[in-house]
Amino acid sequence: MATHKLPPKVVVQMLTDNGIKKVKLFDADQSTMSALAGTDIEVMVAIPNDQLSAMGSYDRAKEWVKRNITRYNFNGGVNIKYVAVGNEPFLTSYNNSFVNTTFPALQNIQNALNEAGVGDSIKATVPLNADVYGSPENNPVPSAGRFRTDISDQMSQIVKFLNQNKAPFTVNIYPFLSLYANENFPVDYAFFDGVSNPIVDNGISYTNVFDANFDTLVSALKSTGLAGNKGTPLRPGYIEVYLFGLIDEDAKSIAPGNFERHWGIFRYDGQPKFPMDLSGQQSDKYLVGAQNVNYLPTKWCMLRPDANDLSKLADNINYACTFSDCTALGFGSSCNGLDANGNASYAFNMYFQVQNQRDLTCNFQGLAMVTDKNISQGNCNFTIQIATSSSSRSAQVSLAFLTAITLLLL
Repeated sequence: MATHKLPPKVVVQMLTDNGIKKVKLFDADQSTMSALAGTDIEVMVAIPNDQLSAMGSYDRAKEWVKRNITRYNFNGGVNIKYVAVGNEPFLTSYNNSFVNTTFPALQNIQNALNEAGVGDSIKATVPLNADVYGSPENNPVPSAGRFRTDISDQMSQIVKFLNQNKAPFTVNIYPFLSLYANENFPVDYAFFDGVSNPIVDNGISYTNVFDANFDTLVSALKSTGLAGNKGTPLRPGYIEVYLFGLIDEDAKSIAPGNFERHWGIFRYDGQPKFPMDLSGQQSDKYLVGAQNVNYLPTKWCMLRPDANDLSKLADNINYACTFSDCTALGFGSSCNGLDANGNASYAFNMYFQVQNQRDLTCNFQGLAMVTDKNISQGNCNFTIQIATSSSSRSAQVSLAFLTAITLLLL
């Protein structure tokens, strides 16, 4: 969900350059799929939540599979391995909107894959949020994990169907959110470096929230009569995970927090943010950024130095930030140290760039002007947006890559 998206071919080349071999998409956009053709990158495509009801019709499900799966199933096509049926459809904030449509959609998509002759190699799954299971307050340990009582019937149906079709159980686990939501949450427990006082449950020590959360899921699965044989302390072995996400998205809702627009390990333009290791060899280095990125002209919008009547400045800043991304101005963020004039210029420029530098978008009731001088300050980068064609603006290249979305083989 970005105002300016890199062309799919540029993103796919970036994946290839960094040796990323598996990706999870959040839709099945044609331009993205076409760019992935011939790369052998393993792909999870997705059906958005707003299409789950339609997938309750088997004919519609068959048509979706034909249009988005089998058309790419040829030598040199797209290496599709999974179909994500919805994304976190049982979130409590959805007020049960998808509770009764998710399982029928899952059934129909998998059955349509089977009928199309690809069901042995392509599996349907439902990426669920981690709050579909938990432990009781009076016994908050992984071994007490159970599925939520309000969806226990639906979860039992889903788990058994996945098992019957040899499909993985998929869950989105975000240790950061545990830390963000609770100021008393121990910081070191959100990471993998170990803690001095691990949680001990039936003789098993948990040194991080990811392992504890995952084994809470394993216990919940066990309570339904199933449990994976791979996992964490409770189920040692390899876990297949996707890391969320690849590229920042400046149009995501920030209702949960400003961080929502900054999950990416790459900036909006595909340039790496920091050194990291994708090889597991403890060799942190900057990843290969997107190549041949086209930017808008090198000009910025700023507060006029001679602006005298500032009575309407606050309203104009609010307007600019409502329709662009000013999260970098937030407390502790990279542009938090700007003065009042710098804040205004940052907001004006973000709006100017989002609007593709159109002439009248750098006015703000006479308070702003265009400059060809880079007005970035220190660690605060004043953005020049990427130039996008109409086709790339419509393409959704939001993705996670496999190098935390977790697949548990049942």
